[in-house]
Amino acid sequence: MSQTLEQLAVTTIGHRIGGTSVTDSERFGPVYNPATGEQTGQVALASAQTVRDAVTTAAAAQRDWRRLGLAKRSQILFKVRQLIDERRAELGAIITAEHGKVLSDADGEIVRGLENVDFCTGLMHHLKGEYAEQVATGVDVHQTRQPLGVVACITPFNFPAMVPLWMITTAIAAGNAVILKPSERNPSAANWIAAIFEEAGLPAGILNVVHGDKEAVDEILENPGITGVSFVGSTPIAKYVYSTAAANGKRVQALGGAKNHMVVMPDADLDAAADAAISGAYGSAGERCMAVSVVVAVGSIADELVAKISARIPGLKVGDGTDPESEMGPLITAAARERVAGFIASAQEEGADVLVDGRDQHFDSNGFFIGVSLIDHVKPGMRVYDEEIFGPVLAVVRVDDYAAAVELINSNRFANGTAVFTRDGKTAREYEFDIEVGMVGINVPIPVPIGAFSFGGWKDSLFGDTHMYGPESFNFYTRRKVVTSRWPDPSESQIELGFPTH
Repeated sequence: MSQTLEQLAVTTIGHRIGGTSVTDSERFGPVYNPATGEQTGQVALASAQTVRDAVTTAAAAQRDWRRLGLAKRSQILFKVRQLIDERRAELGAIITAEHGKVLSDADGEIVRGLENVDFCTGLMHHLKGEYAEQVATGVDVHQTRQPLGVVACITPFNFPAMVPLWMITTAIAAGNAVILKPSERNPSAANWIAAIFEEAGLPAGILNVVHGDKEAVDEILENPGITGVSFVGSTPIAKYVYSTAAANGKRVQALGGAKNHMVVMPDADLDAAADAAISGAYGSAGERCMAVSVVVAVGSIADELVAKISARIPGLKVGDGTDPESEMGPLITAAARERVAGFIASAQEEGADVLVDGRDQHFDSNGFFIGVSLIDHVKPGMRVYDEEIFGPVLAVVRVDDYAAAVELINSNRFANGTAVFTRDGKTAREYEFDIEVGMVGINVPIPVPIGAFSFGGWKDSLFGDTHMYGPESFNFYTRRKVVTSRWPDPSESQIELGFPTH
């Protein structure tokens, strides 16, 4: 006889609307500990009506929030930053328990999320308008930034703290109210963050967390009370989110998938390049949109580079994320593990050389583990090259020269991140200029910009015209209002039917 949820001590994870936990739901989804494979929770899946209730709550709260002084908003964000930093270990444990990544990686994503909180505390500067006096005789013009109203933030499973902090902090700083829809696979971090914002002084209803699947997402995309949607996820869903939300008159930024290439030139430090390839490909089990998924070996160094990468793999420790010795944890679900295994099998079938096969590594656990894989002699047209894997699989493509490397990357439909490893400044400068990718690393394998810049790719990696966090994010979450004013003496008033000129 199977055990009931109560016997398994499964926790029910509800929505957070108006500062209150809401667990009423007709549908629930399972939440697992990826390291053990055990179900640890069930998350309420929102109906369309639940989303509507959250939007109504948010709209009512936003009317007062947008009137609150910028200094007061900034003080709340400073408090948010303090509280999260003080309790990083607590949030990190929540992330590891539901995502599976090792604790050090969980802490790292919190730190990167706090970079955007730091940036947003300067909101008084970021929200400054512009002014021009005497544009015509006695006429002045000024421009202000005003919030959109109620915005939705749909975030992925792979960074359950960092990506929400990238989105919600800027949206709230700009004077909006937020509906946060995190991944239903690891929902608890979002609720924790929302509670921290409220503890810091954010009024109830400004940050609402709604859990759900396609039913909730479709209501978000179609609800007339939501004016903007920010999304991070796979490219097919990003396209759907962008087209559906835009068709409903919303401002949209939708970040999609990636196939990040790391070019290693013949003059590169091969030991440093091999270290970077291992770190960039296998960190967080490859479940990063900025993961290095392809090493492009240029010229005669390919054999030596592949040998150096191969030699480093046996030393990697894959295990439970709570084990301090673990360097890589499990994948998020059993389905994700099977999907990654399918890529390895297809690479063999299509003629690539599987030098290290992650399917061969066995674990004393029912968790969703798979070992790391290294696949050589990969070519465009192979499934392992053409598709985003989102797992610990590193492909090696061999090319003859620099021009072939650039052509390979620029012809790819994804354009999120890329890197080049070289000792030559001229090559690095040319690569930066030639490459058609949104984020570029020079001897840096994962070129995620610091918080004062913005994050985002090109082509099928981004739908919309603004990037995530940083200066562009304030542009996304505000709209400009231009005011032209004149204060004439009453005696100067007259009727003028012609078009105004200066």
